[in-house]
Amino acid sequence: MLDKLTRSLPEIEFLPVTVQTQQEAENLLKDERGIEGYVVYLLGIWTGAAGVIAASGRPTILVDDLYAGSGEFLIQYAASRRAGHRVAGVASSRFEDAVEAIGCFSALKKMRQSRILDVTDSSGFWGNPQKIKEFFGTEVVKIGSAEINEAYRRADREMAEKFARAWIEKAEKVVEPSEEEIKKSGLMYVAMKNLMSVHGARAITVDCLSLFYNGKLPAYPCLGFCQLNDDGLVGACEGDLPSTTMMLLAGYLTGRPGYISDPVIDTSRNKIIYAHCVAPTKVFGPEGPANPYRIRNHSEDRKGAAIQSILPVGEIVTTFEFNPETGEFVLHQAITTGNVEEDRACRTKLEAEPVGNINRLLLEWDRFGWHRVTVYGNLKRKLEVVCNLLA
Repeated sequence: MLDKLTRSLPEIEFLPVTVQTQQEAENLLKDERGIEGYVVYLLGIWTGAAGVIAASGRPTILVDDLYAGSGEFLIQYAASRRAGHRVAGVASSRFEDAVEAIGCFSALKKMRQSRILDVTDSSGFWGNPQKIKEFFGTEVVKIGSAEINEAYRRADREMAEKFARAWIEKAEKVVEPSEEEIKKSGLMYVAMKNLMSVHGARAITVDCLSLFYNGKLPAYPCLGFCQLNDDGLVGACEGDLPSTTMMLLAGYLTGRPGYISDPVIDTSRNKIIYAHCVAPTKVFGPEGPANPYRIRNHSEDRKGAAIQSILPVGEIVTTFEFNPETGEFVLHQAITTGNVEEDRACRTKLEAEPVGNINRLLLEWDRFGWHRVTVYGNLKRKLEVVCNLLA
């Protein structure tokens, strides 16, 4: 099993130890080698060791070697969760399920090593940076419009035009924006990329609507956000720190980009529409296929340049959000069914049919804000493990 784990998760260093009693487990916990957490394979029962490790306060994954460990696993996992310990459990004959859960340790470590750049002139934040740091260890660095405008002024125009030409050439069509407007978006992309490099950030979110409406931003960042997300980084709208954090987490868990939206629910058709003026065009990751897109103006004010991404249908998507004040996640899943052509609201409108009762979606929106983050694929199990390890 250790050999299979090492081959499946080469980024994780495993330090194998066998314990058969509570005392041996207590001695194990004295090891101070920078251990990030524990994976406890129950190969036999009634040692009491699993309970000691689970109660240590360190994140722990209990794995049942079916039949051999089932009795103690079933008792100890339930007791540990009820006690509020940071414990996730795997009881499956599929070895890949254990790999998926254990891989969450790597994602959480990357979260602790990451930095988000928040561009805003607001004295407050959309989301509490201190709480995000507390839950995930992710640092938020705030800068203002003056710094991004200086980066825009200094941006390499030749490089910006290269990206602008590539965006135009790859687009299904350009509807409203002029070539000059798209070049300005190219400059904004180069400026954001340079700022991320200067501040050591993997993610950037810009308070774009407030800054643009107040004449403090020379171009919308929408096309640049799309490029960042297609390349495996994070570009997020409207200074939304909780959603930016979830996009960062999704990337580490799956290698796929998140897509922020303002969802619209149509109960008469049993549909949810994920609408926004930014979306990736490589929803299966940087090495995956690209879907068609159109370059449009921004919907609210009919200015600048934005993306209408024609997203894949017939796929399961997982949509979720995080409340940093309470530490709670909310999640639903759906099957994508189409792309809505409608001039009202945002440019990209992915339509999907929820898995489960659509009316239940109406009951939790107030505690998490309007935005949600959608990722292609089934992330439910990984997000459950992350929540249990953070609890």
